[in-house]
Amino acid sequence: MKDIGSVSKKTGAAPTLKYDICIVGNGAVGKAAALGLAQAGLRVALLGMAPPAVTAAASPDAWDTRVYALNHVARSLLSTVKVWNALDPARVSAVEGMEIKGGTDSAAGTLTFDAYSAHVDALAWIVEDGNLNQALDAALKFSSNVRVLGGRVKAMQVDAAAATLQLESGETVDAALVVGADGAQSWVRGQCQIGIDYRSYKQRGVVANFACERPHHGIAYQWFTENEGIVALLPLPGQRVSLVWSAPETLALSLLEEPLSQLAARLSNLAGDKLGQLQPLQPELAQAFPLSLLKTHALVAPRVALIGDAGHVVHPLAGHGMNLGFGDVTALIRVLAERGARSGGGDCGDERVLARYARARKEEILLMQMTTDGLERLFGVDVGPLRLLRNLGLNLLNNVPVLKRQLMTHALGRTADSE
Repeated sequence: MKDIGSVSKKTGAAPTLKYDICIVGNGAVGKAAALGLAQAGLRVALLGMAPPAVTAAASPDAWDTRVYALNHVARSLLSTVKVWNALDPARVSAVEGMEIKGGTDSAAGTLTFDAYSAHVDALAWIVEDGNLNQALDAALKFSSNVRVLGGRVKAMQVDAAAATLQLESGETVDAALVVGADGAQSWVRGQCQIGIDYRSYKQRGVVANFACERPHHGIAYQWFTENEGIVALLPLPGQRVSLVWSAPETLALSLLEEPLSQLAARLSNLAGDKLGQLQPLQPELAQAFPLSLLKTHALVAPRVALIGDAGHVVHPLAGHGMNLGFGDVTALIRVLAERGARSGGGDCGDERVLARYARARKEEILLMQMTTDGLERLFGVDVGPLRLLRNLGLNLLNNVPVLKRQLMTHALGRTADSE
């Protein structure tokens, strides 16, 4: 690939590569940011701290254990960077409706949403991690303003003129702005000494895929169980579903140890006659990841902006972790595109530009953190009177159109009304 950054050389030293933006982190959010910023005319270096996790199964007939429920903001961004139409459409499933139950018995409160009532073509789209990253990687190969750099960063220095990153390879990267897209354990965030508030939910997200006896009709199901966590079954193409079970740690370990056929039987009993009998998809595989809440004390630092899990981690019960990250990317692209007119200059790392990015994201991130954490706390307490109030609350929401519309608008994303 052509080097789109300028190069300066010092006698006896490795070359210094100069870019407008250096993105640290090679996950989906970092790749989308690289494509979007490059499309805006900026010279971008994409630096991966470590090889991305591989969740795609070996055979084309198998399905990733890690999937994302992408909303309209995510689709709009991916469409803009020419990635959405590059996804394998046979492996993308539209969510036509949602059914949320406040328990596992017949008297549990119910909250439903559907795309028709929301006046959209779908509430969300279920996309596999592998499908998404393959499309992003293909787009990066054709992006003339992005250079993908190998190796790891070992040091970062920031001054009034630029941020300088020292790579283990001996190369040096100078950039007006460093974007930390390197996940919950962000190295970039640590270098900036940005503090965090962290709380473990003492849960693990158990993920696996199943074939279902009956068609799901594009419906995503979610159950807030009394003492076994939150179970979600998301529609995959055909008569298939993807499980995301936010289970207490002891139960999660038990679920991983038992045969997947036993887990399928548990889910068949939970879903009742909605999906019929479930059978594990080949290869039979279940995985789990720890669940936590992470709030950063700041989203920006001098010449640094955080995006994705580097800036916030929320409980997956609403399925919006990846969407928050793509929302960060959308806001950062917009703010940087406006920097010349509003800041009196073109410096991507100008503190006024970064302050606007932080303000643009503050409300949505805080609302999602409060909502997911509050719901986890509310449904994590199994007390009779509280259980009754929860069910009454769900039924009330389900029967008040104004409140349902507000919830749907937020879930769909801020661009939903414009589609």
